[in-house]
Amino acid sequence: MKLTMLDWSIVVSVLVVILVVGAWVSKRASKNSASFFLGNRQMPWWLLGTSMVATTFSTDTPNLVTNLVRTGGVSSNWVWWCFLLTGMLTAFVYAKMWRRIGVSTDIEFYERRYSGRPATFLRGFRAIYLGVFFNVMIMSMVTLAAIKFGGVLMNLSPIEVVLGAGLVTVTFSALGGFIGVLITDVLLFTISMAGAFIAAYYAVNLPEVGGLTGLFGHASVQGKMAMMPDFSDPNEYVPLLLVPLAVQWWAAWYPGAEPGGGGYVAQRMLAAKNERHAVAATVFFNFAHYAIRPWPWILVALASLIIFPDLASMRSALPHVDASIIKDDLAYPAMLTFLPTGLLGLVAASLVAAYISTMSTSLNWGASYLVNDVYVRFVNKDSSPKQQIMVGRLSTIVLMTLSGMMALALESAMQAFQLMLTIGAGTGLLFILRWFWHRINAWSEISAMILSFVVSLGFEFYGPDGMEGWHKFVIGVGVTTIGWLVVTFLTAPTSKEKLKEFTGSLGGEDSKIELKKGIIAMLWSSAGVYGLLFGTGYLLYGQMMNAAVCLVIACVATVLTIRNIKAVKISV
Repeated sequence: MKLTMLDWSIVVSVLVVILVVGAWVSKRASKNSASFFLGNRQMPWWLLGTSMVATTFSTDTPNLVTNLVRTGGVSSNWVWWCFLLTGMLTAFVYAKMWRRIGVSTDIEFYERRYSGRPATFLRGFRAIYLGVFFNVMIMSMVTLAAIKFGGVLMNLSPIEVVLGAGLVTVTFSALGGFIGVLITDVLLFTISMAGAFIAAYYAVNLPEVGGLTGLFGHASVQGKMAMMPDFSDPNEYVPLLLVPLAVQWWAAWYPGAEPGGGGYVAQRMLAAKNERHAVAATVFFNFAHYAIRPWPWILVALASLIIFPDLASMRSALPHVDASIIKDDLAYPAMLTFLPTGLLGLVAASLVAAYISTMSTSLNWGASYLVNDVYVRFVNKDSSPKQQIMVGRLSTIVLMTLSGMMALALESAMQAFQLMLTIGAGTGLLFILRWFWHRINAWSEISAMILSFVVSLGFEFYGPDGMEGWHKFVIGVGVTTIGWLVVTFLTAPTSKEKLKEFTGSLGGEDSKIELKKGIIAMLWSSAGVYGLLFGTGYLLYGQMMNAAVCLVIACVATVLTIRNIKAVKISV
């Protein structure tokens, strides 16, 4: 199914608005690097929180959820639902700390926390490792999803999608900087969510599906509906629930859910007006990301099991799509082909919006590392604001080019997701503890980074055949964690002067007292969001008693969260 003139006009209108906003704020964004990458640290919580949510809703997200539901059922989403714990810990413990130390990027943290040449090396290497390697992986996942949507809905080739989407995104990102990203994210998030709900409504009400009653009564769907895995089968509950909740949420480094905060989430916390705005933005992000967004995608994924029961049925229905990219994650864009004219254009525009939102954030975030932590720190310390912004814009173009090339080599969203999880396995605990355990030093981080990468590649190319992904992950966490702990005790600690300076910036010993209160708030808030997530699911399923129990838990947990927030010391 191709887009009509009306559909295309809707898509083009969204693109024009985005480019106009980029041009409109370009002068303000170009004053200096603080404006281009942090908006002069004067951003309100609602703008930052919405931007975080918009960024994590990309074209690859519904595809990934669809892949999980079709292959393992709704309960498979625990591989990312578990990161709610990480997000709430960041909100109530680390958000205010990031705001207090006053760095320009989270990479600058290394020379604030550690001392000597190892700290300097770590800052430069980590900037390139995350800003280029990891960032390109993130953007290639997003671009791969755009390729699949473009092929299904617009009959575009992969190279046409990469060139077209890349040109618009890189132009907007280079012009508008961070302020442009934030402003457009509000619009893009609204369009993206509207598109997701419209897609779910039409998918569920297709004649072949028969509404919610027909959907949940269908034999192909009933075995996929459970929100919890089968506790009588260790092969199901161990990888789907036990490993994510017991290990993954604190052990894995994953973009948008970094233990201790980091990446583009940290960038937004650093741009907040004050600590209160940083905390509020992060709480809002986690609430919207885990409680509001999942069910429209899940409904479309479940409906796709009826319309496209296997890959062969998708190949038959989509003969114009490259066979190499027809995987389970393609079922989401395939379901959109049933939308009527006009609404198809709106949903297509919502996917374009989701793509640009995530890509522009990743480009600005990666460029901030290359400018602040590589160019200014090591290449030209006396560079002018104009030179810094020019380097930032050139970095944006380079990152966009690399991600497009990588996307053309990938086949599925799950492929890249699993690779990124294993590469970051075992580093998360260090990122959580480094703020409070002063024995950790720069060599701890260097060894953790190297070990996690080497172990991941070892399993990828030399691991035993048939080894489950969760086995690789747990072993990788164990090896990496033991390794960096050994290195920590064999190497010299950070200098006392540096530690004293760092501790003082956080509020001295009071920060450790605040830790306990923050953890309690994190646990109650997580219970509240999970209660709302499951309560919504049970309402859709028509299981009213279970829904009532979950929603009561959500309400009680929310009240207790508010009480504990008042006990957490947050400056205005």
